[in-house]
Amino acid sequence: MIVALGTDHAGFALKATVVDAIRRLGHDVLDCGATTIDPTDDYPDFAAQVARAVLAGRAERGVLLCGTGVGASVAANKFRGIRSALCHDTFSARQGVEDDAMNVLTLGARVIGPALAEELVRAFLAAEFSGAERHRRRLEKVQRFEAEGR
Repeated sequence: MIVALGTDHAGFALKATVVDAIRRLGHDVLDCGATTIDPTDDYPDFAAQVARAVLAGRAERGVLLCGTGVGASVAANKFRGIRSALCHDTFSARQGVEDDAMNVLTLGARVIGPALAEELVRAFLAAEFSGAERHRRRLEKVQRFEAEGR
């Protein structure tokens, strides 16, 4: 699987850990930046790059890092077809994919440490959408909200 990864300056400290975790799990990383720490960069720019990579099919999933994870997740969710969630526990990282077809995991680098980040990435990438009728039904409702702009 190809995983698009984006981080602003506040998430940069976790980037190497997340890249290593993705690669150790046998996946490839599409680096959407940042490549250096720039305190003037903005998380929406990296969220957009990750979202566009996933939507264009250049990556199957995405991971975003910012200080709290909140801003990057909000920005990513503005793209039709992106289902990003901020997760700080492995149950949510797994269940978000299995039940809700989450395709972008967002992590708060100032909230969690490297060991938990690795666990979250592992849970996210190992999970598959269940396809259960109730989950498909709910996903279709969310997709209608997107289409209608509500």
